[in-house]
Amino acid sequence: MNHQLKIIPKYFNDVANKTKTFEVRKDDRNFQVGDCLVLREFENGDYTGKYISVYISYILGREYNEKKYVKDGYVILGIK
Repeated sequence: MNHQLKIIPKYFNDVANKTKTFEVRKDDRNFQVGDCLVLREFENGDYTGKYISVYISYILGREYNEKKYVKDGYVILGIK
C-alpha cells in the first residue's frame, strides 16, 4: 500500500540524505511493514513538487510494552 504524506523541508532533506531513517506519525492509516511512504515536501501551505519514496521496515509503538516509549496514538516507523 502507498501512503502520501506531507513532510517539511528540514526533514525531507534529512530523509533524502539518509541521515533520518524513521518517521513519527499518527497511527491513523493502518501502516504495515513493507508499505511505501511517498513523502511530499510541503512548505508555506503548498507542495514544492519534490518527493521521495521509502519503505516501512519496522513499526514501534503498537505493542503494549512499547507504549511507554511512544505517545498514545502514534507510531515510530523505521524507513529504508
